[in-house]
Amino acid sequence: MPVEPATAVRSALEAAEGAAAGPDVPIGAVVFGPDGTELARAHNAREALGDPTAHAEMLAMRAAATCLGDGWRLSGCTLAVTVEPCTMCAGALVLARVSRLVFGAWQPKTGAVGSLWDVVRDRRLNHRPEVVGGVLENECAALLENFFATHRDVPSAE
Repeated sequence: MPVEPATAVRSALEAAEGAAAGPDVPIGAVVFGPDGTELARAHNAREALGDPTAHAEMLAMRAAATCLGDGWRLSGCTLAVTVEPCTMCAGALVLARVSRLVFGAWQPKTGAVGSLWDVVRDRRLNHRPEVVGGVLENECAALLENFFATHRDVPSAE
């Protein structure tokens, strides 16, 4: 039985908390198996690892594929993430055959699941996952807003 969207995104929010104290943008991702069991979770580690591909989604999908032991296929799995995936992550989840994507906040600047691009619904590709977006959107957006409020250079009032 697939995991409920709000439960899935709540788990991704918990995963994002792991990045909150570090230099990385607090984005979390969790992969659930076809039966709803959590297979893997991760948070962004691009800065921490010095790896441009260390997005939460990529790390969670890699770990889940290892856990399943079926090579690279994540058929029947749900990927939950706090923010709409970028082009790299959207492409990877299509190639991994993720069956369902559930995400929180929309990302109008880089989102590739409907905001800026729509990679996952491109009919030219051989796999198109089910997509549920905007789940716990306000909570997910607040996490990002709080992070950027404390990490941006704020001009002085002089």
